[in-house]
Amino acid sequence: MKFIDLFAGIGGIRTPFQEFGLECVFSSEWDKYSQITYEANFGEKPNGDITLINEKEIPKFDILTGGFPCQAFSIAGKKRGFEDTRGTLFFDIARIIKHHQPKSFLLENVKGLLGHDKKRTFQLIYDTLTKELGYHVTYKVLNAKDFGVPQNRERIYIVGFKDETDFNWPEPINQNVKLGDILEKDVDEYYTLTDHQWNYHQNRKQKMKDKGYGFGYSLFNEESSYTSTISARYYKDGSEIFIDQKDKNPRKLTPREAARLQGFKDDFIIPVSNTQAYKQFGNSVAVPVIRAIAKEMLISLKVLKALRSNKQVRIKF
Repeated sequence: MKFIDLFAGIGGIRTPFQEFGLECVFSSEWDKYSQITYEANFGEKPNGDITLINEKEIPKFDILTGGFPCQAFSIAGKKRGFEDTRGTLFFDIARIIKHHQPKSFLLENVKGLLGHDKKRTFQLIYDTLTKELGYHVTYKVLNAKDFGVPQNRERIYIVGFKDETDFNWPEPINQNVKLGDILEKDVDEYYTLTDHQWNYHQNRKQKMKDKGYGFGYSLFNEESSYTSTISARYYKDGSEIFIDQKDKNPRKLTPREAARLQGFKDDFIIPVSNTQAYKQFGNSVAVPVIRAIAKEMLISLKVLKALRSNKQVRIKF
């Protein structure tokens, strides 16, 4: 089967589908630095701005994937269905699905999409995919820490099938992981906070605490079961995830550790600056979660194909 990779970032969604033997026939990502990382790892430079790409020029495919940005739906809730999504990046997904009618799709977004604009935004998305485009849609919030990576990262995943099928969401895996499993052993002093930086963060956290706020740095160690969610702003000061060090000031994650925290393997090439790397991994997906969902999607599609041909199917992964 063939798939396309929209809002591709650095290929976090592409990776598992490609591992399962599917062919990526089209990719789109507008950020030039993400394009560099994507090309270094997959041998192709993604197409640019999806809003400028004619859906008719995209090759035929079976599965659409995309971690689309959650833009504000300024006119959401006026019950105009498909038309209400114009001006948002979701519209570009909708128009491509409408033209190509793929067998299935996988979309990813922040958990907050569910409640955005008093739940009207998600309802509009759901109605567009089901009522307007005719897909059987299911969605669920999954947490990366339940799938083998030590990061508390909740995201909503939306799966759709053109034909009705029995799709099962993956169950959490019973795998005991801790932060120490992904930390590098010999880390350059560059990542250790200076006395000035460490004092600043401690003072700031105390001031926030005194005001009744919970803002400030978060400190973890090798035995921590998981960290807080890494975000695209990690490059600014890293305060959401500091690593405790014995007899030393805490340190930031290295770019390789940030990659591991998202489930990228160590052969994943990081050709950009630390700043861009932190942004890219913070914006990316937890690869093991995508892998688990992709497996269930492919099982459903293969079973569906077997039912159509009235044949038994043997599924191997």
